[in-house]
Amino acid sequence: MDRIEFRIAFGKRIEKFRKESGLSYRELAQKCDVDHSNISKIEKGEVDVRISTIQELAKGLEIHPQELFDFEVG
Repeated sequence: MDRIEFRIAFGKRIEKFRKESGLSYRELAQKCDVDHSNISKIEKGEVDVRISTIQELAKGLEIHPQELFDFEVG
């Protein structure tokens, strides 16, 4: 798995948890310190994500950050 595939897989995890929580980009952004436009880019795998951003997203999604990395790497 290359960097782009990894970012896309990570972004799909964010999207999955956001949708399961019934949150829009803006609603998730209000629950954490991440701009709603950046959440969209993260979900599409368009940007590299900082550890502090991962922590904020997990806080907003009310999950442990480790859960965001529970995907197949191959």
